[in-house]
Amino acid sequence: MLYWTAVFFIVALVAAVLGFGGIAGASAGIAKILFVAFLVIAIASLIFGRRVPT
Repeated sequence: MLYWTAVFFIVALVAAVLGFGGIAGASAGIAKILFVAFLVIAIASLIFGRRVPT
């Protein structure tokens, strides 16, 4: 998921440099959503991940 965040961020940067504001904004928005989803899943997996048997 972090890979796709980086891909959409690069697409947003390239679109912004080439002057496509709408595409750049949409790609940046998708990248933000994917990054937040990645953070939520990463934190959840850290909290609810593997437990050491005692």
